[in-house]
Amino acid sequence: MRYVILRDDDTNALTPAECLEQLYRPFLERGLPVNLAVIPNVRTDVTAPEGRPEGFLLCGNGGSGSALPIGSNQKLVRYLLENPGYSIAQHGYYHERFEFDVADRRQLQWRLEDGTRLLVEAGFPRPQTFVAPHDKLSRVGLTEVARRFRVLSTGWFEWRRLPLAWWPNYFLQKKRNSVHWRAGRTLLLGHPGCLLSCHRPYSAMLDEIKKTVASRRLTVLVTHWWEYFRAGAADGPFIDVLHQTAAYLSSQPDLAVVSFDDLAAGNPPLN
Repeated sequence: MRYVILRDDDTNALTPAECLEQLYRPFLERGLPVNLAVIPNVRTDVTAPEGRPEGFLLCGNGGSGSALPIGSNQKLVRYLLENPGYSIAQHGYYHERFEFDVADRRQLQWRLEDGTRLLVEAGFPRPQTFVAPHDKLSRVGLTEVARRFRVLSTGWFEWRRLPLAWWPNYFLQKKRNSVHWRAGRTLLLGHPGCLLSCHRPYSAMLDEIKKTVASRRLTVLVTHWWEYFRAGAADGPFIDVLHQTAAYLSSQPDLAVVSFDDLAAGNPPLN
């Protein structure tokens, strides 16, 4: 059996519930879990690495710099809680570019703990999975995340950034050519890049997904909800690719779509 996790990044207090509904109704109707990496307290002035405003601020307030906790969007919270096919992961804190790529342990601890508090106070279960903004984590950040979460989902792991105690398992997984491994009780998941992206050719996207899924036991498929609604309009052809992906994933008898929470609970067991 092969497994797929769909990870959608950047849901926040400015995300319209209608956007998620348009994207993921075909997944929910098929019983395919959708993992949303939710920003606990999004800042409205955050920028992407190239300096432009982050795309997930498409319904923002002009970059005032205020922070909006996820619970301030009650319509979105109600929608997510009413649709149990959504599974919530913690995605940074403000979603500043390098907020978890620092050595200040107290700052990291506060952002992790307060982010969890904001998600729980909004009504979500305590998150078991952490996703760092732009996959950037310092050595101290990795240590603090592993103390609090059962799963860390990121793009890749650099040995120079890892805690020294993690090195034996890291080099063992490299020898085995695996992208998933463990540090203590925490499952560390890599991914093959954002295969569902508006920056990739639409005509080849589903074939690339099929090839990738067939090549590994567990694939984390990463996408970003706001890429389907650039410039204030829905990108119909891109949304069609996402929905074709749902049809493909549900039609394969040797493939199961699971949530991060499933993995945290040991189902399926990944050694």
